Amino acid sequence: MRVGILGPLRVAGGEIGGARVRALLVRLALDPGRVVTADRLIDDLWPDDAPAHPTAALQSLVSRARREAPGLISSHLAGYLLDVPPGEVDAWAFERLARDGEAARALALWRGPALADAAELPFAAGPAARLEELRLTTLATRIAIDLTTLQSTGRNGFPDAGLAALRVTGRNRSPDAGLYAVGDQGAAEPVTGLDGLVAELEGLVMAHPLREPFHALLMRALTAGGRRAGALTVFERIRTALATELGVDPGPELREAHLAALRDDEPAAGGNLPARLTSFVGRSEDVAQVTRQLGTARLVTLVGPGGAGKTRLAVEVAASLETGAELGAGAGPRAGAGPGVPGGVWLVELAAVTGVRAALEAVFRTTDLVPTLRGRAPLIVLDNCEHLIDEAARVARWLLSEVAGLRILATSREPLDIPGERLHQVLPLPEQPARELLRDRAAAARPGLRLDDADAARICRELDGIPLAIELAAARLRTMPVPVLVEQLGDRLAFRGGRTSEPRHRTLRAVIDWSWNLLSERERELLRGLTVFSGGATYEAVAKICGGDLDLLSSLVDKSLIAFTGDRYTMLETIRRYAAADLPGLRRAHARYYTELAETAEPHLRTGAQLTWLAVLDAEQSNLDAALRHTDDPLRAVLPRFWPWIMRGRRREITERSAEVLARVGDTPPPGRELAYGLCLAATGGGLNEAVRASDHPAALNAWALATVMEPPEDVVELTERGVTELRGHPDPWTRSTALLVGGIVRFEYGTVAGAEDLLEPALAGFRATGDRWGQWAALYWLSLVAENRGDFAAAVALGEEPERAAAELSGLETPLGPMTFLLRLGQLKARAGDHVGAAETLARAWTAAVRSEDQGFMARVMHARGELARRTGDRDEAARLLEAALAMEAEVSTQCRAFMHVELARVSRAPAGPLRRALELMAGCSDRTARATVLEGVAEHLEPRPAARLLGAARALRGIGESADPYVRRLTRRCEQALGPDRLQAALREGPALPEPEKYALSALASAAVER
Repeated sequence: MRVGILGPLRVAGGEIGGARVRALLVRLALDPGRVVTADRLIDDLWPDDAPAHPTAALQSLVSRARREAPGLISSHLAGYLLDVPPGEVDAWAFERLARDGEAARALALWRGPALADAAELPFAAGPAARLEELRLTTLATRIAIDLTTLQSTGRNGFPDAGLAALRVTGRNRSPDAGLYAVGDQGAAEPVTGLDGLVAELEGLVMAHPLREPFHALLMRALTAGGRRAGALTVFERIRTALATELGVDPGPELREAHLAALRDDEPAAGGNLPARLTSFVGRSEDVAQVTRQLGTARLVTLVGPGGAGKTRLAVEVAASLETGAELGAGAGPRAGAGPGVPGGVWLVELAAVTGVRAALEAVFRTTDLVPTLRGRAPLIVLDNCEHLIDEAARVARWLLSEVAGLRILATSREPLDIPGERLHQVLPLPEQPARELLRDRAAAARPGLRLDDADAARICRELDGIPLAIELAAARLRTMPVPVLVEQLGDRLAFRGGRTSEPRHRTLRAVIDWSWNLLSERERELLRGLTVFSGGATYEAVAKICGGDLDLLSSLVDKSLIAFTGDRYTMLETIRRYAAADLPGLRRAHARYYTELAETAEPHLRTGAQLTWLAVLDAEQSNLDAALRHTDDPLRAVLPRFWPWIMRGRRREITERSAEVLARVGDTPPPGRELAYGLCLAATGGGLNEAVRASDHPAALNAWALATVMEPPEDVVELTERGVTELRGHPDPWTRSTALLVGGIVRFEYGTVAGAEDLLEPALAGFRATGDRWGQWAALYWLSLVAENRGDFAAAVALGEEPERAAAELSGLETPLGPMTFLLRLGQLKARAGDHVGAAETLARAWTAAVRSEDQGFMARVMHARGELARRTGDRDEAARLLEAALAMEAEVSTQCRAFMHVELARVSRAPAGPLRRALELMAGCSDRTARATVLEGVAEHLEPRPAARLLGAARALRGIGESADPYVRRLTRRCEQALGPDRLQAALREGPALPEPEKYALSALASAAVER
């Protein structure tokens, strides 16, 4: 403390001389951090006889104070202030600690009578009296806690020295010596045991002969020590004094102590927590968090939806405290903490009662709660407050205000909403703890049951991770197989509990009925309306579609029927099914709103705001899908979805949604919807109609990639080259760049290969100018392919790594098309460039992404890449295993990829002819020139020098390059040169491009060669 006024004035780091200067500092310390006017200071410091020049006298006092206590006093136009936070003045700190139930720590701040240096001045009388009264009240609280602690431990001594009272000895000792803590007045000695408390209380009742709390505490202490006659004598003495001096009878607190002395049966600190019948699974972190919260707050409310496990969590927290957990992790000793809870832990169940106060009185067996609880520092678990929420709030506030040291742990589906309340959200269980709970309860219901991870995960996911729902489902496994239970998850609201379950917990429907019945009609109407949303909604969407106002939404959040996270309101699927109704008008409004949202977003996806709008579409994906299902105009709703699908590489969604739309629309599109209809046709293998070919829509420019998933249309080169020519002068720079990008891709994949860079490089520059990350990624990706085609793997790696951040921002690195290919491709390039360690790390990430995506085709491609890496690092057996497994999956992969797998398998096979023949057969008629070149180079490795050289020449022509920089191809070329000589090699290389069907030639050469490992 920088300033102490609970006793003689004390200022940290200074000695203050002069009575008037000390009085000035005391006066300012009563209002730390606040300006005290000069007039008020003059009146307070010179109440009877002001100096001739009061302002000058005050300034002189302030100057002296500043010299003796630098930095404490600041000037203001109106007066002066003590420039310290209130918490650094002991009187203010004392009041805060006393208010928070920290009795022992609060009393330790006292060193003597409050405001001692201003005791003779009128301004000090009121504050000093108030502080003294609060000190005596706090002292009674501390003694009551000490007494309860002694009774609960059953020992004649304190279990924790931090709870010991301090008694001042030495000179100037006052009659109520339990009073002031260590100070200049004397030394301190601990008061220990019941005998010490009795001695302290006897001194206090002598000093305060009419103060009932001290007499009541003395009676309790005497009774606890077996001195019942002494307790009764004290009662008679105080009763007589009250009647003689004040003409009143003893109050409730004294009467309770009197009855206890007569019975000689003082209620011990105990509790009524029920024994738990099942194990506690999945909420250890919640227990720790709530325990910490109870260390700093006197009211903690567990809020959450019905069935989330609020009551069980509260009981577990209370039981852990009862058996020795410490309130507030890392906190020092405090009143009410330590081994156990001194006043006991009491469960008050409100679900079946009609009054909160009556329920409390029944549990504590008293009609006067405050005296019964005062001094006992109990923890009350107030369970199921929601249906008596107003009374629960009033009673909790009243008891917390009247009973220092009391703590309340409440459970409710909505907050009590009173000062000092700390909320803890009890959310549904995450997947792993939910599965643990399911397995635990299933094992109890049906010992020996084997529940695999996939079924357990699906059951828990379908049940929203709600513990009660999981327990009800597990109970059903006693009478039915797991697959039957999984099929019945849609009827979860009817799942029933055991015979002894409370009616409100017997089914999920009953759980939600409990909350539903507490809603107003307007709240019910809004909750029904919110069921049209999928995956949550923003306030703007709710307001426009349902018309709900913020007050109603907030009420539903408070009642745990919906949740608010980030900027979205969400609802558990279980509650959504309960409240769902037939709302055709809202369904149409929902479809209209989200169709317009997709249309608004689509142009922004071509700008620097791309990521922001992709995030919006990601957040609303479930709503967008629902809108597409329910709209009356599915072609309008699907059109703005195509481009973000293409950007994110969501091939499955493109195909499935397009097929669904076509099934609804039929064979003829409505007028004005020809483009959307054509894109749906292209995505499902129906070719490109004229509306698509003539459009500059982003999806239309990329429609060649939609027209069947694996193979482009026959006229793809002509189509895209015409697009490049027609759109080079387009006024929109994004459209120009996209036409160049698509032209470069198709030129490389299906055209002459040569000249692809001439289109891709200006496309990259254009996308950089517009800020389109997708376009930059795509251009760099294909430029990397161009470098790889030249055999320049180092350049290919550099170009491939550059867009990593853009790929991650667009969709992580996990989608089967688009950025997900980044990891796979980069791993392959690193392996071919000789960075085997880097390749292994990258391909490991690709494999994790592939498994998570559950895309069999992508998994097969990663296995192919890992097989190639194994072969390059000398592990031929592992390479063969991976490649054979990839081919055996029969996953949906491109013809090119399957051919590459066979070529790689031939390199590690004892009989390579078979895989090589299959690769060549797959390439027959393939329009991908670079893929054909790769296969021909792979076959050449196994042939005699002359046919090998011819295939190398054919591959050069297909790649559109001269000599390759690929180390593998260069080594193979040198081998052929060593066998044929330079001239014959060049002749053979020239013959290659003239081969009309190089794959057939390769098959013939393969058949006549002795192809062995």
